[in-house]
Amino acid sequence: MSLLDIRVPAVLLRIDRNPFHHGTLGAVRSLGRAGVEVHLVADSAGSPVSRSRFLRHLHAPPPPGAGPRDITDTLLKLAERITRPAVLVPLDDAGAIAIGRMRGELASSYLLPAMPGVLPEHVADKAGLATVCASVGIPHPETLIPDSPAQAAAAARRLGLPMVAKWSRPWLLPPGSGLRSTVLVGSAREARELYLRTGQAGNTLLLQKYLPPGPDRDWFFHGYTDQCGTVRAGGSGRKRRAWPRAAGLTAVGCWTPNAQVRALAERLTGELDYRGVFDLDFRRCATTGRYHLLDFNPRPGAQFRLFSDTDGLDVVRALHLDLTRRPLREGAPQAGREFVVENYAPLDALRPAPRGRELAWYAPDDPAPGRAMWALWCRHVTHRLRERLRTAATAPAPPPAMHRAADPSLTDEKASSC
Repeated sequence: MSLLDIRVPAVLLRIDRNPFHHGTLGAVRSLGRAGVEVHLVADSAGSPVSRSRFLRHLHAPPPPGAGPRDITDTLLKLAERITRPAVLVPLDDAGAIAIGRMRGELASSYLLPAMPGVLPEHVADKAGLATVCASVGIPHPETLIPDSPAQAAAAARRLGLPMVAKWSRPWLLPPGSGLRSTVLVGSAREARELYLRTGQAGNTLLLQKYLPPGPDRDWFFHGYTDQCGTVRAGGSGRKRRAWPRAAGLTAVGCWTPNAQVRALAERLTGELDYRGVFDLDFRRCATTGRYHLLDFNPRPGAQFRLFSDTDGLDVVRALHLDLTRRPLREGAPQAGREFVVENYAPLDALRPAPRGRELAWYAPDDPAPGRAMWALWCRHVTHRLRERLRTAATAPAPPPAMHRAADPSLTDEKASSC
């Protein structure tokens, strides 16, 4: 018998159109295995997620570039079809922000955590997060917000090179622009040129002091804050491998208890009066040993299934249990458990895992998404290789090596690449 109230369905919302978002599959499986009727609102027709036997219905998402009003209309129309209240789970920042803004209209059709509707947007915004950390005393990399190309270039002198450039609201970046949410900047010229694309980006550029990666420096914390303000489920994890290397998503993570990281997470969510699922990213400074908060995601992180305890409780199940007024019976933590994204770390998926492992795509009780992922991934890699070969064939010849070495900005770019 399921501990979850299977009379209450779940609606998962994802605005991002990435077909390789394994966190979506994790949420479908987590609730579906417990007997919950799972509806997914996402552009996933060509995604491996659509093959999962635990997905009851796939629904078309709002059109690209849709605002909170369009997203709300889509969700309200779905609610009319379901005919009973459902737990609503956003799987990306854009969805969480839209739900927060339109909470008043959605509350009659969906079960939602009780917190200020502006809070998800406030913490997801990189500029807002810097202010939040300063106000509650949570370590955060020194951050500057330039208001001119000259100020962007001058930031290199204050922050040092390389430095990190972030767009404060990455979900607003236009598709096909070539702009990335976070990049490593190796010269003042690069910073100036990036600032000049602010209009195209549609949001604010932040420049941040670079904290170099290294062994045991990248950490994350996933949790669920219940209606009483207590952090439940989840835990702290260590990022062992990232994709792209040293600067990307967790390709291999390990459940590693860390009292300092947990204390920071509990303090931050308590000060903000935050309710619901959250995912925090930290980097430890090699000089001071302090853990700096890099990101606050007001929704489940893609690797949330790492933190499934001995009773199968994770943050998504905790959300459903709490909002349906069921007890959250927590089992024992499974410290040392691993999470591996097979397409980014295939060799790690084959190595022994004495304390247990969860794969992002393959599961014995739901094998179809894993097979579909490899077929789609092979097509994706082949397409990217063809694009690179075509670009290399049409690119002009590079300048002589001695000229490139004499250009300090190009030297900086090479040194900062990862």
